Amino acid sequence: MTETLDVSKQANLCRHLAHAAITTPKALAVAVQKSQRGQLNYREIDFKALHHQSDAIAYALNAYGLKSGMKTVLMVTPSIEFFALTFALFKAGIIPILVDPGMGIKNLKQCFVESTPDAFIGIPKAHIARKLFGWGKTSVKKLLTVTEAGSGYISGASADMFASLIGGMSLTALLKRYPMKKGQKFEMVKLSDDDMSAILFTSGSTGTPKGVVYSHKMFEAQITALKEDYGITPGERDLATFPLFSLFGPALGMASIVPDMDASKPITANPDFIFAAIEKYQCTNLFANPALIEVLGQAGVPDFSATKGLADASANKPTIKLNSLKRVISAGAPATLPSIERFTQLLSDNVPVLTSYGATESLPLTKISSADLLATSHITDNGGGICVGSAVNGVEISIIAISEEVITVWSDELILPANTIGEIVVKGDMVSHQYYHRDLATAQAKIIDGDTVRHRMGDLGYLDEAGLLWMCGRKAHRVETGTDSKRNTFFSIPCERIFNTHSAVKRSALVAVTIYQKSVPLLCIELTEEAKQDENFDGTALFSALKGLALAHKQTSAISHFLIHEDFPVDIRHNAKIFREKLAVWAQDELD
Repeated sequence: MTETLDVSKQANLCRHLAHAAITTPKALAVAVQKSQRGQLNYREIDFKALHHQSDAIAYALNAYGLKSGMKTVLMVTPSIEFFALTFALFKAGIIPILVDPGMGIKNLKQCFVESTPDAFIGIPKAHIARKLFGWGKTSVKKLLTVTEAGSGYISGASADMFASLIGGMSLTALLKRYPMKKGQKFEMVKLSDDDMSAILFTSGSTGTPKGVVYSHKMFEAQITALKEDYGITPGERDLATFPLFSLFGPALGMASIVPDMDASKPITANPDFIFAAIEKYQCTNLFANPALIEVLGQAGVPDFSATKGLADASANKPTIKLNSLKRVISAGAPATLPSIERFTQLLSDNVPVLTSYGATESLPLTKISSADLLATSHITDNGGGICVGSAVNGVEISIIAISEEVITVWSDELILPANTIGEIVVKGDMVSHQYYHRDLATAQAKIIDGDTVRHRMGDLGYLDEAGLLWMCGRKAHRVETGTDSKRNTFFSIPCERIFNTHSAVKRSALVAVTIYQKSVPLLCIELTEEAKQDENFDGTALFSALKGLALAHKQTSAISHFLIHEDFPVDIRHNAKIFREKLAVWAQDELD
């Protein structure tokens, strides 16, 4: 009896790595930068070695008792070990659970309670935190300690001793105990397109973190978008500042160059390290969130004039030029137009900064070039929202009425006409179908559409006549006043951008407060550093000017209350997502 091949089970992200290991075996796959004693050092690995190393780890993990379908927390800093381990997990069908360490101790513990991991793979610091805070103590049965060669962490015999103290093994000891035979190959697990391949937790910056179930189809759709919509080709080199995106490098036949930085706090990155890595490897692609775009722009163009839109040629420090870059991709939060304008001075002519819109649940969805984005600045500054561009191939975007109600089944009758603000709903292969063990959250965010699912983004916006998407802020951040018969709705981004045009305003945040038992809109203002240091700064004059701006625009004409806040609470990853809920409490206390 002949065995029938199950064509429905052919998916595995690592097929791309296996292909690169055959077609370009000696090409650079990953390079990791480390700063040690004032010197920048680099560790490198080619595609053939990365493929072989991940095979060996996958084999050893299976021998250790981790099998296809089991789940493991992966808390390993970006390194060659991180890449080899992640690809090994995918090859073995073991589901990695990826979390943002910056989400806080309480949220991290909740993530591990919900995801019920079978194993915990992490650096020593992660294991110490696991022991201290009881992460995964009811479900974790296997422990693995990972140390990066040359990182300064404990290594060798010390790593083995540490691992034995916590009741597990070190990665080095694992590979020694369960070695693959010479010439042996690991048969990667083949799964269905919709089978779970990973659990990625949202950052929790706009609510409780939720585990997003990633399928192989989602990863493949993201790889396809990077090839077709962003034009990434084999042989390119990516300066990778975000761990998840960096994994796509080897899958695209593109080298991932990892700078020495804390990926969870990009605003703390040393720009000189990043510039050095780009120069050394002649990187063609840079993925950077808005906070890093701001940091690099300030370092690279120190005397940029926002009014002139160029660098001051008389300045002592010249502008840094990143001539090898062919494109820059920015995602995670809306970048400010001045920061993009400044950063483009580092790039060669006609090299775009491509701003992408999306979320952990679905990314990328749209893109827009820096030139096109800057051309819309007059609309943004006058309360028209932020243009995030047109949909990438295979993505369908719709706008529906703002509602907190669960929508079970999709109907085209839900779609609002062009230029009408509502909730953004998306459909495509890169759109997730569910949250892990969060049935209520899944019901609130997902709409069944035949044999697929549409996702409610929780963001508000509108589509114009040309099909361009304009962002107007989070649904939870809108402010509503009045009664049902006469209700006024204020949207965060359109309102805030009007006030942000004032030279003394660094950023603003729309919140609702109660005055005389009525809900009213109020703008919290964070001043620029120049305004803070100005001995002659006049808050009364500022508020008068802001009221004038408010009256000049329909969107803000009813806003007349302002408060200055010293330093906005923001998420540590993007330094852009403002915790408006905290500001609302602060503002109410100030008024009471």
